[in-house]
This record gives sequence, structure tokens and C-alpha cells, in this order.
Amino acid sequence: MTALSFLRPRKSAIFSFVFGVSPQVFQKFGLFCPKIAKSFLSPCAHLSNNQSFWRVFSLGVLYSTQSSKLPEYELPTVTWGAVQGRKEKLVSRVIICDYLKSLGIVPDELEHLELPSNVEVMRERVEFLQKLGLTIDDINEFPLMLGCSVRKNMIPVLGYLEKIGIPRPKLGEFIKNYPQVLHASVIVELAPVIKLLRGLDVEKDDIGYVLQKYPELLGFKLEGTMSTSVAYLVSIGVNPRDIGPMVTQYPFFLGMRVGTMIKPLVEFIVSLGLPKKIVARMLEKRAYILGYDLEETVKPNIDCLLSFGIRKELLPSIIAQYPVILGLPLKAKMSSQQFFFDLKLKVDPAGFAQVIEKMPQIVSLHQHVITKPAEFLLERGIPSSDVAKMIVKCPQLLACRVPLMKNSYYFFKSDMGRPIKELVDFPEYFTYSLESRIKPRYQRLQSKGISCSLNWFLNCSDQRFEERLKGEFIETESLRPSFCMGGRLELPSNETIVSDDEVEEDECDEQLHRRIVSL
Repeated sequence: MTALSFLRPRKSAIFSFVFGVSPQVFQKFGLFCPKIAKSFLSPCAHLSNNQSFWRVFSLGVLYSTQSSKLPEYELPTVTWGAVQGRKEKLVSRVIICDYLKSLGIVPDELEHLELPSNVEVMRERVEFLQKLGLTIDDINEFPLMLGCSVRKNMIPVLGYLEKIGIPRPKLGEFIKNYPQVLHASVIVELAPVIKLLRGLDVEKDDIGYVLQKYPELLGFKLEGTMSTSVAYLVSIGVNPRDIGPMVTQYPFFLGMRVGTMIKPLVEFIVSLGLPKKIVARMLEKRAYILGYDLEETVKPNIDCLLSFGIRKELLPSIIAQYPVILGLPLKAKMSSQQFFFDLKLKVDPAGFAQVIEKMPQIVSLHQHVITKPAEFLLERGIPSSDVAKMIVKCPQLLACRVPLMKNSYYFFKSDMGRPIKELVDFPEYFTYSLESRIKPRYQRLQSKGISCSLNWFLNCSDQRFEERLKGEFIETESLRPSFCMGGRLELPSNETIVSDDEVEEDECDEQLHRRIVSL
């Protein structure tokens, strides 16, 4: 006997009408779950017959009217949490696309993207992005940002970005530069990158600055390009503690491939004669060198220097003094400066090459800055040919401040009473401090009654100057000190005897000298 056998045909027909299901289905259901079926068939058994009938009838009318309208349902999505039928989804998609088109947003890229259940949610997203400072054109650049929920995606990501140091007024600009961040997971994707940057010794206060310069860092994989580029730089001698400041100064090298960008550039610079350790020191202080394109910029600039008469053996010294020269539009700058030197300063091309060898920063020095010291010397009655010689001997003259040159010149003429020829022979006089070197040493010479050249009492350290004052003889005059890149300081035509202790000191100074040249 089944669970439905005790029912009369009239009651079975009533439930067929109520639930819209045939009696045969209830009979099969009753074979497996007789108690449940019985409770469904008699939900109001505790009531009287009239009460139970009308209660069941009212329920039947309610369910029968709704079941006739509702289409087939799908499970609610994880993103929106709204239950929609297929036809309703199509209708809402058309309404949302029309709304976006009315704003000027092209919804073509949203074709395969799940959209919200109604247009109000989409309006909320558009208005939220506009409050951040994004325009319709910005949204059209990356319309997929409209697929992000305001509460589940945008607010958590923006809150985290503000927490790590990006100011709230600049969040809109950050989203413009890197809208993909709205799709990122704070815990899975963003937080590990920040942890890596802190592990590279990037200061906590600099994290926001670094990300504003290079927001794409948030999309990199930890075990990919970032790790390999850091490992290579450490392998060539970069101090691991300097990686953090390098990232702060130029974070873009974290996205560069070692095999195609960083390593070829480093090896080319080393091939010019610079040791790897010196290159490492250069990169620690000027990480932006890694951004110079080897084929398009660096190699043509080296060829340009050689074409202007720069000696190949002096290329390492030039690069060590002024690494920026590798990335400048050098041919245009050199041509302009060479023409200016020839026309205004009467320095021929050969002399201009010597100026660049001694002071490569000249290529970036503005011409009105160069003109002022030269005009000052000409106004003092020095012939233009002698001014040209002074510039070739000491290009640093062109970077001196004219007020300081005036003070030194007046002391030279009034207190020292020496002829102009000595300035022509030793133009480095203007590069020394009047108060800390020239005056004190000259007064010491006057007290001792010693008469000597400018080179003898200025071009030496304080210790050497004291030794000269205590000596019973005056050293013979010699040419100015000269040096080769990485070599020992040499004093040509100097016949003075050097003790064994001084030789050992010179060997120790060799390493120090290389470091100084690198700076």
C-alpha cells in the first residue's frame, strides 16, 4: 500500500491542481518518502476539514500563479548575487549597453564580460570612477574596469593603495596609468609585491613613490623578471643594500630582461675599459643608466665621441666622470658646442676635443653660462688667444661663478701683485677657494719670505704644503700631474727621491684613486 493509496480521487485531483504535478509523480515520490509526501498532501491535518481546504486552496492559487510566470532559473553568480533568467539577462545587457553608449562609452569589449543585473549598478560604477577623476576617454581606454564591483573590487584595492602610501588625490591618476590594478586581489597579488619591495630595502615611505613611477610593478610575478634582474646586478658587484635606493631612483630596471637588456649594456661598457666594479659603483649611484638603449643610443654616442677626436683610451675616464653622456642626443649637442667654441671662444676642434676629455660635462653646459667666465677674462685685458689656451688647459673655468672669480682676481692683482701671465700659465687658480686655500697659504709664504709660482703652493695637499714650507730647499718646478684611467698618479720630469714608505702609500692610494675617478 503506497503513501497515496489512502487518498480519495477528489483529494488527489486537488493536489494535482495545487502543485501543477500529475498524480503519478506523487505516487512515485511517495514510494521513497511516504512521510514527506503525506505531509505535503495534508499540510493542515491539525485543522478542521473546512479550514484545511481553504488554507491549501489559497496556497495553491499563490504557487500556481507564480509558477506560470517564472522562467527556468540558473544558480546565482558569485559576482553579483542576483538571480536572473536567460531572457532577463539579455534584456538587462541591452539596457546597460544602451546606457553606456548614451555616455559615450564603447561597450564592445564588454561582450564576453558578465555585467550587473540592472543599470543602477552600472551607473554607480561609472559615477564612482568619475569621482576619482577619470573621464569617459579614460574609461574607453580600458572599459573592462566597468566589470569591477565597487564594493568587492574598487574600494578594497583603492583602500590598500592609500594604505601603502599613494595619496588619495592621486589615486585617480594611478588608475589611469594602470587600470588593471582594479582586477587584482589585494591578498594574492598586491601584498606579495609590496613585501618583495620591502625585502629589497625599499623604504616604507618610498613605496608609494616607486609605484607611482612604475605602477606596472604590481602586475609582475615575484619569481620572474624582478628576481633575475636583481640577482644579476648583485653578481657584477652591486651592493645588495644599494638595490633599494636603486629601485627608488629607477624602478624600471625591475621589469628589464637580463639577457636582452641589462647584460649586453654592462658588457659593452666593460669592453670600453671600465672594470666591472666601477660599473657597479656607477649603477649604484645612477641606476637610470640601465634604461639607455644600447643599439639606438649608447653605441652611436661612443662612435660620435671618437668622430670628434676623443682618444679611445680616454673613453673610460669620460664615462666615469659623466655617465649621462651615454644617453644624451650627443651628436647634436657636440656639433652645437663645437661651433660655439670655435666661433665665440676661438677654440679649434682639436682644442675642443681636449676640453671634452678633461670635462665632458661641457656638452650639457648652457652657452650663456659658458660665455660669462670667458667675457670676464676678456674684460680683464687678457687676449682672446690666451683665454682660449686657458680654457683648453682648465675647462673647469667655464663652470666658475663670476663673483668668485672677481674676488680671486682682485686679490691676485692687489695683494699678490703678480703679472697676468701667471694666470695664463696656471688658470686653475680660479678653481681654488680664496678664503680657505689661496689667502692662508699666501700669508704663510709671506711670513716665510718664500717666492714661488702659483702652481707650487696651490697644486698640492695641505700636508705636502707644510712639508714644502719646512724644507730647506724649494722643489724644482714640474708639469702638472697627469694620470691614466685606473693607473697611478705620475709626475713627469720630477727628479725628487721617493722613499720606500711613500711607494707603499702610493700602492694603497691606487685603489682609492680608482674609487675617486668612479665618482
